[in-house]
Amino acid sequence: MGLGVGELLTRPSTQALLLRLATSERLERTVKSLPRGEATAWRAASRYVAGRSRHEALGTAAELLEQGHGVSIDLFGEQVRDPATADGVLEQYLELADALPPPPADVWLSVDLSHLALDADPSAVADRLAAIAQALPPGRRVQVGAEDAARADAILTCVTDVAARGFADRLGATVQANLLRSQADADTLIGAGVHVRLVKGAYVESTGARALGEPTDIAFLRLGFRLARSGASWSMATHDGRLREALLLALGTVPVEQLLGVRPELLDDLHQRLIPTRVYVPYGPDWFRYWMRRVAESRRTQCSARHLQRLQSIRGLVEETLSSSR
Repeated sequence: MGLGVGELLTRPSTQALLLRLATSERLERTVKSLPRGEATAWRAASRYVAGRSRHEALGTAAELLEQGHGVSIDLFGEQVRDPATADGVLEQYLELADALPPPPADVWLSVDLSHLALDADPSAVADRLAAIAQALPPGRRVQVGAEDAARADAILTCVTDVAARGFADRLGATVQANLLRSQADADTLIGAGVHVRLVKGAYVESTGARALGEPTDIAFLRLGFRLARSGASWSMATHDGRLREALLLALGTVPVEQLLGVRPELLDDLHQRLIPTRVYVPYGPDWFRYWMRRVAESRRTQCSARHLQRLQSIRGLVEETLSSSR
């Protein structure tokens, strides 16, 4: 007997499928075209997305700043190949940089380099990233997000290129503990003077990666100690309380980053303990894909009741999508 969609969505192997769905233009178009489809999806996504517009994102950022948290605002998008589209994205980032509240408000930007057409022309992407960095005042950074391992070399080259142009103090890069190459990448970024954001890693990789669970957790801890010993500027971006508290107990105060809408109650606890916090604040027209990615990443371990509730919000939409495509 075949699997129903509901059972399929709750299997431990579902992450790879959902990550593919997260980048499926066909799924997004179909869901949004269904009666109540876009409204239903947005209700589920709005916990994790600041809004569709820059104005909404800045409003969310202002609320978080008022609560004592730093923010990193991202016009979410990825896998752009057209240079003209990438130039349009750059213009939106420059407008965003100009609209940020003035220092000392603790506001950074975030960007995925594939949103700036990394796959089409890496050298042009370095110019676009440098333009964003140059638009920021001293003390602010643009954090380059993690992407799949196939793009890791190009991302590292781009970041170090822009750092060498005199913008190291306005850059951040992400190191994924699950990748076998991460120690070498971290050392390169430390040498370039770039802020390092340490994450576990969320992409499903066929090669060059550690298994999720204990191997990746150990690598995360070792990288944290390595970054601390180096004296580098760094932060840990994790919702894993065991890893977070282990590093805080061993190393003292380390900035902690979290995703908007994921375990927000922890932010106030960390703030009360005088631990610097920063919240990733995504927005924009690609909100559907970002939400699907959050759902996919929530399936990395076992399916808890909370995860089931999240998945149920898209179950009916996926069933209707599959039915309409037959």
